[in-house]
Amino acid sequence: MPEFEDWIGRRAEALDVATPRLLAEFRATLAPHLFEPGDPDLAPPGFHWSLAPAVPPAAELGEDGSAAHAGLVPPIPLPRRMWAGGSIETFAPIRRGAAIRRLSTLDAVTRRDGSSGKLYFVTLRHVIMAEGSPAVHERQDLVFRDASSQPGAGRPESEGRDDLAWTVNAGPVMLFRFSALTFNSHRIHYDEHYARSEGYPGLLVQGPLQAALMLNQISALKSSVPRRFDYRCMAPLFSSPSVRVASRGDEVRVIRADGITTAEGRARAQDT
Repeated sequence: MPEFEDWIGRRAEALDVATPRLLAEFRATLAPHLFEPGDPDLAPPGFHWSLAPAVPPAAELGEDGSAAHAGLVPPIPLPRRMWAGGSIETFAPIRRGAAIRRLSTLDAVTRRDGSSGKLYFVTLRHVIMAEGSPAVHERQDLVFRDASSQPGAGRPESEGRDDLAWTVNAGPVMLFRFSALTFNSHRIHYDEHYARSEGYPGLLVQGPLQAALMLNQISALKSSVPRRFDYRCMAPLFSSPSVRVASRGDEVRVIRADGITTAEGRARAQDT
């Protein structure tokens, strides 16, 4: 990828504070589908997505409202941006009032030619420090595709007994609140008319929101936050009052109202 080689290794730093209001807003958005560590001053897993987000000015946003070509992400010449997955390593819970420092690095840009056309995959890495100590290390995978290409189709839900299952009302209010928490202005999450103009039947549920629900459920099942959690998004999840999140053993998945699995994750020990 000669045109983007000089972008690899670029870094950015952002500072924030885990304010009581921000923590309360995170809880209010996901409750009751949360794992609580037992101390109200400690944040549930996934809270790090609310902290030190990129804040590009409006002039740097695309027509779709996203900051697809701002900050660390190079000017990839494809209009559709989707969250493809990632990995979360948790070292310590974030405490209310903690000073936050987030260091972000562009790790990789890869082009692939698939059956549906040209794709670019972008990998970002984030180190979140709380009061000077490691709290979360995150790998974030993004995929860019052409407007005429089709997203993944997912797969039908597998049969079997779940150890824990939630039905989540992933409606417009939840999506709007999560976008506000993460300063995500991508219109496919709150502007239904725009989402339909891109060929979707309705609003799309954010990838990190699906990941946060999966991470909280597997933590609730295990009674602790896994040291490492890997996940991938497989198909679009459309806004619905009946999204299922279900876990079996170390695995967790998100299931659309039509029975299609849209995301899956796995809890792992540190070095597996």
